[in-house]
Amino acid sequence: MPLAHAIILGIVQGLTEFLPISSSAHLIIIPWILGWDDGGLTFDVALHVGTLVAVLVYFFKDWVQIIAQGFGLSAGRDPALAKNRSLLWLLAAGTIPGAIAGVLFEKQAEHAFRSPYLIAATAIVFGLILWLADSAGRKQKDIAHVSLADAVGIGTAQALAIIPGVSRSGSTITAGLFCNLDRTAAARFSFLLSTPIIAGAALKKFYDVHKAGGIPHDMQAAFIAGIIASAITGGLTIAFFLNFLRRRSLSAFVWYRIIFGIVVIAAVLFGIRK
Repeated sequence: MPLAHAIILGIVQGLTEFLPISSSAHLIIIPWILGWDDGGLTFDVALHVGTLVAVLVYFFKDWVQIIAQGFGLSAGRDPALAKNRSLLWLLAAGTIPGAIAGVLFEKQAEHAFRSPYLIAATAIVFGLILWLADSAGRKQKDIAHVSLADAVGIGTAQALAIIPGVSRSGSTITAGLFCNLDRTAAARFSFLLSTPIIAGAALKKFYDVHKAGGIPHDMQAAFIAGIIASAITGGLTIAFFLNFLRRRSLSAFVWYRIIFGIVVIAAVLFGIRK
């Protein structure tokens, strides 16, 4: 894989993992349209490691406080987290549906779910559902008021992201809004919930790469570049998105998803790619 392609795809991963527009869809469609090598399983590990670094670094203080409180200790000064001392166990409960979906449907996600028509349809349909949630949700609750029912509901929505085009952050933020979280709280809980899923996916894929003989010599530079690009871009994207949601709605991302879906369909219908 050329180094420039690795950097570009790393940037794409960092942007789309945390914005509600589907990283898997973009990492399938962009190489497909441009005729690039997507780097396969090895490069997928790099991208997952990069975004894991981004979310761990950005939410490091949050995780220290959440873990400490989960075991009855005091740490950190975030007042919303301090009011929800069971948040560690709520996040654990919310992780279970996504972990089950990953185990059951990993092979389909790598093959059957990669159809451009399916990606286009899910991008558009789940974009409209995001718009409905953003319009209808009462936005009354912050992260201090996340309940077990909320965590399981949001975690179940996360399981749907096994299908490219749905978007992990998009599905979980949508569910959070339907649970009447405010936009910032829905995104913050979504990103915290993503941490164990991304970590689990990175470990599983790294194990698969190790079994297959490790990182090929000609992929090592691209591997490192992918980690760095996705980590830096991911951290900046989290900061941007949380600040954006304090002042604006999600309508721009709804429109982006619709346009993205239409472009993918057009690429097939007009023979740009088959």
